[in-house]
Amino acid sequence: QIQDLTFLIKNYCLTELYLNNNELTDISGALKHLCALQILLLHNNQLKKLDKTVKELKGMISLQTLNLFHNPLAQDPDYRLYVIYFLPSVQLLDRKSVTQRERESALHLYNRERSCVVQSIAFGKRVNTPLGTAVGSSRCTQPARRLMMPSDNAHLLCSFCRIPFENPEDAVLLRAMTRSLMEFSSVDWNKVATCRERQLENKVEEPHEKLTVQFR
Repeated sequence: QIQDLTFLIKNYCLTELYLNNNELTDISGALKHLCALQILLLHNNQLKKLDKTVKELKGMISLQTLNLFHNPLAQDPDYRLYVIYFLPSVQLLDRKSVTQRERESALHLYNRERSCVVQSIAFGKRVNTPLGTAVGSSRCTQPARRLMMPSDNAHLLCSFCRIPFENPEDAVLLRAMTRSLMEFSSVDWNKVATCRERQLENKVEEPHEKLTVQFR
């Protein structure tokens, strides 16, 4: 029947806290000092305000397991995605593992601009899109646009990742146009003489046959 948590004010080193099956209605100002907390069970209480509850837990960077089910706040239609976005360290929410797809959905819902940027860069996959076209998923599709390059001096700064673009979309487009060139080389080591063989034969070693592949 616990209703107040002020008695925890000096317990800075707690790593597990089980407060389920009580009568808590608000935890504001009672738990934010517990930065080492890894497991927190608050299910089956009377917590009503989702934003205030999550705000209290934001400083818990080690929090991995969190239960909030059977609270009025869990009736919010976007409750799970809200918690996943604002508490990124949580791996197990309401006895269910947080998936990568849920993290992507939460990012798109609560930070749409960042979601579009992440999807437009397209690391690790091939994107067949002509230059001057916004790259991204169907959710972020925009009309084709021209890249407005900065002045010569400003362009020089781009090489050092200090792009002074006013529009972040210009920076993303430039990044796609100047993607790093990767190179892989392979050599048949069976045909390369060892140090001892070179000493015994005492002759000039022929250049090795090397296969090199480059791609962006």
